[in-house]
Amino acid sequence: MNLPIYQIDAFTDRLFGGNPACVVPLERWLPDDLLLKIAKENAVAETAFFVPDGDGFALRWFTPEFEMDLCGHATLATAHAIKTILNHPEETIVFHSGSGKLEVTILDGLYTMKFPSRPPSPASLPELIRQSLDRQPLRVLKARDYVLVYESEDHIRNIKINRQLLDQINLDPGGIVVTAKGDECDFVSRFFTPQASIFEDPVTGSAHCSLIPYWSGQSGKKEMVALQLSDRMGKLYCTDNGDSVFIAGYAITYSIGTLWTE
Repeated sequence: MNLPIYQIDAFTDRLFGGNPACVVPLERWLPDDLLLKIAKENAVAETAFFVPDGDGFALRWFTPEFEMDLCGHATLATAHAIKTILNHPEETIVFHSGSGKLEVTILDGLYTMKFPSRPPSPASLPELIRQSLDRQPLRVLKARDYVLVYESEDHIRNIKINRQLLDQINLDPGGIVVTAKGDECDFVSRFFTPQASIFEDPVTGSAHCSLIPYWSGQSGKKEMVALQLSDRMGKLYCTDNGDSVFIAGYAITYSIGTLWTE
């Protein structure tokens, strides 16, 4: 069986920036173990699979290790593939997912995703996470992910994490986001996933479901610009909309190909 596959760099307007995702359109769902094998073979943070579904598309996301409940950059990448490669005529794309209905609107190449808001609440920090950090956060919060708030952008850029210690904890399906007020943007972040083949995620859209309501509350601003400070770097345009958040970014196609399965 031959399947088309597209690799898209999301949350960037330049190749080799942002977060790469593979996108695989399907006519029908394949067995879960095969989807996971494909994701593992692709060796990127997320592979998105979609099938036609009513007024839109059913969408699922797989890391090389497991299926995720929500993924921002692979959703953006999928919308980009549907619009620019498959020539979808509409300016709004509707996805049906395990996290509910997700909408992506497109204007002048900017993809705006409507995602659920997940405000983080104060939490205690597990001892293994605390020991793995070379600098302790000012505050600890948690929604799906642990949100560790630091004093400055410099702290986020230069944080050191003992992966050997951190890999002893299982946060499936979440991770650890470190964040601070930005020097030339509203806020910055980095994202780490214990036990994952890709330890630092380049740009994590889903983490902004928690970062946006938090930083909106801190700043009093509804519209913000965020940077994720990985080596590849990503820019996200963020809006706090109460029960939902809008996360926007650009994308660019890296490759178009074919994969062969059994």
